Amino acid sequence: MDENLLQDVVAAALKAGADAAEAVGAERRALSISVRLGDLEEVEREESRDLGLRVFVGRRQASVSGSDISLEARAKLVERVVAMARLAPEDPYAGLADPDRLARGPLPDLDLYDPSEPSPQALEDKARAAEAAARAVPKVTNSDGASGSWSASQWRMVTSGGFSGLHRASGFSIGASAIAGDEDGMENGYDGRSVRWQADLPAPDAIGAEAGRRAAARLGARKIDSTTAPVIFENRLAASLLGPLIGAISGPSIARGTSFLKDKLGQQVFAKGVTVTDDPHRLRGLGSSPFDDEGVANGLTAIIDDGVLTTWLLNSSSARQLGLSTTGHASRGLAGPPGVSPSNLTLQPGEHDQAQLMKDAGAGLVVTSMFGPSLNGNTGDWSVGCSGFWFEGGELAYPVSEITVAGNLIDIYARLVPGSDLEIRGASNAPSVLIDGLAIAGR
Repeated sequence: MDENLLQDVVAAALKAGADAAEAVGAERRALSISVRLGDLEEVEREESRDLGLRVFVGRRQASVSGSDISLEARAKLVERVVAMARLAPEDPYAGLADPDRLARGPLPDLDLYDPSEPSPQALEDKARAAEAAARAVPKVTNSDGASGSWSASQWRMVTSGGFSGLHRASGFSIGASAIAGDEDGMENGYDGRSVRWQADLPAPDAIGAEAGRRAAARLGARKIDSTTAPVIFENRLAASLLGPLIGAISGPSIARGTSFLKDKLGQQVFAKGVTVTDDPHRLRGLGSSPFDDEGVANGLTAIIDDGVLTTWLLNSSSARQLGLSTTGHASRGLAGPPGVSPSNLTLQPGEHDQAQLMKDAGAGLVVTSMFGPSLNGNTGDWSVGCSGFWFEGGELAYPVSEITVAGNLIDIYARLVPGSDLEIRGASNAPSVLIDGLAIAGR
């Protein structure tokens, strides 16, 4: 969206009585093709252009968004949002980001935008190739389909505080889902990848073959008795253990006092040697951006450094409430005040791969699928439904299903051992991790 248009919207809001204003323009184009059992199933095309405006009248704020950006529609949007702000309750911490924290000068080029646009036929061909490879795997009897997609987006922000910034990104993805079956039942398996540049995508047949392999490997899954045993979370899903960590150290949670880590800043939370970083400037990263969603300069942060919790994640509002400075983690959509979010979150790898972690543990559970997590945000008590594989003598023995793993995250984090098999697959990544003893609820 044109910068001058957003500047005009901000100026109109100030003229209408706002003390400060922030305009965001978002544009997106996307194409998705899905196939199933060799037939074209669905084609989706999206083209959108939206405008968001947040204004402040004193310490009162309001925001609106719309897809009609004509002069008349913009005038009505400005009038409406200023009127809403005048009626909003006061928030002593509301306001634009402090000027001295804004991203200035040339913004970093993070190589997030691939200008190539695949044709519908090219995406269909990739989806077909992925599904065909999945269906060719022995014991795969059916398919939940495969897909190929592409997107290109642009996000521009202008504020009355003097910030103007543009963020462009592209996305390419392939995914496949297979169903394996035998006389005892059926199991699903999925594999997929999303990247910024088309050239970084794995071959479609490799993705399909992995989906089929994962489905076939699940056949013959057993139920096990409840026990306490070592648990390894495979690298594809181990980063989900970091989700509760991020929620617990976000500024709004700390300000409300609803966090099981609220008293842990500067203390040992993980074992020595464990590091968790957040890097918004990773080249081609799925979570990368040259500035946060308030226009604040951002950069690499070691959230956990040698096991020690070093920081809260703050936007401007939560920082003011806590008497601190924003950490550049503001996150927002077109409407509503900013929340808090990491960018590219990574649990840094340890020394041993998953096979060695199994040998170290002897016997236990490798979790390959998780669903229905439950968390008490005040205490850290956590549980999640799982399936995976039981291992004995350091080797996979048989698949297991219908189990629940539970524990307290303060205890889990303190005993977590990261493996060496880190693979960057998304915006949140981790190697396989071992926890030496967790409660496993089975039959």
